[in-house]
Amino acid sequence: MIKVALLHFGFEDYTIELANSLSKYVDLTLINPKKLSDVCGDAFDPSIRVVSFKKPRIRDPRNLLSMNAMMRIIKDIQPDVLHVQETNDPWYDWTLLLNKMPPLVTTIHDVFRHPGDKVAVFGSEYTRRIAFYRSQQLIVHTHQLKKILIEQFNLPEGRVNVIPHGELGSLYQHRGDRSNQPRDPNTLLFFGRIWPYKGLKYLLEAMPLIAERVPEVKLIIAGRGENIKEYFPNGYDENRYEIINRLIPLEEVSNLFQRSTVTVLPYIEASQSGVAALSYGMGTLVVASDVGGLSEIVQHKKDGLLVPPCDVRALADAIICLLSDRDLQQKMQTAALARCQQDLNWSNIAAQTVEVYQKTMKPIHQ
Repeated sequence: MIKVALLHFGFEDYTIELANSLSKYVDLTLINPKKLSDVCGDAFDPSIRVVSFKKPRIRDPRNLLSMNAMMRIIKDIQPDVLHVQETNDPWYDWTLLLNKMPPLVTTIHDVFRHPGDKVAVFGSEYTRRIAFYRSQQLIVHTHQLKKILIEQFNLPEGRVNVIPHGELGSLYQHRGDRSNQPRDPNTLLFFGRIWPYKGLKYLLEAMPLIAERVPEVKLIIAGRGENIKEYFPNGYDENRYEIINRLIPLEEVSNLFQRSTVTVLPYIEASQSGVAALSYGMGTLVVASDVGGLSEIVQHKKDGLLVPPCDVRALADAIICLLSDRDLQQKMQTAALARCQQDLNWSNIAAQTVEVYQKTMKPIHQ
């Protein structure tokens, strides 16, 4: 059985689902910073060994000691493969450059920083490239990201593997309060961090057009980021909008998706989307911009609708079309839930990930 160490600094939902499915295929040890260990709690399968190390804030020089502790853990495990969930941490990147590592697989969730994203770490845009070149194999979630890594970073095609982002609905249903929330037939959901690239302004411009045809339409905006008042300089109609401008606790998330008929992703840029992965697993329909990885995740007219980015009229029309057609809703919901048993199924994703590990352990000829 392959011995794997899975190291993560973020993307907790993804890591929980991947680790639990991988544990059926490999001998797995999970390594994470102490604060993430607290966040994940007892979500991991009991067969997975979990080892934590203290990780100070990014500007703290004690990160040097933290990275030494991390390397000691890796050396103690002596894994056949070290699989790292992408990090925006320059301390890790420099450690990777200066140390001999086991055969390395890195999952890259975002190749570039999103426009307007203010939480990325200074300098990480450059240091994280070390992981691109030091890894024997890389995993990305879309063919578009693979193309960027090959064309812009000159990586050999054989080193970049496309494995979809699995569905997250079952994880959040498990975390939720289990109450069977009735779905409101006219409620839309905009969920997640509110940054300029998420295109909320286009959805707000589309709302009056939608309301002309669907007078009962309501939009829930849930997440933190920019000051929401900037989007509503003159206040807003509380019957039309429900605004939850904060970090949404894990146990509240499923409730929001269960209440909503359509999740709207009016993004102007996207690499992949955990929000789409969550919507599909919850049976919430998706209307999204035809950009980046969203174009691959959403299968237009099968399990969701795609519209040109920044096109307010097209966005409004797609939402009106879905809200007004119960048969279409049913058809797309069935197709989305079917995909959760196919390419978005974690057991299938774990099996593909193990194939990448096997490639990593073979001598590379390129």
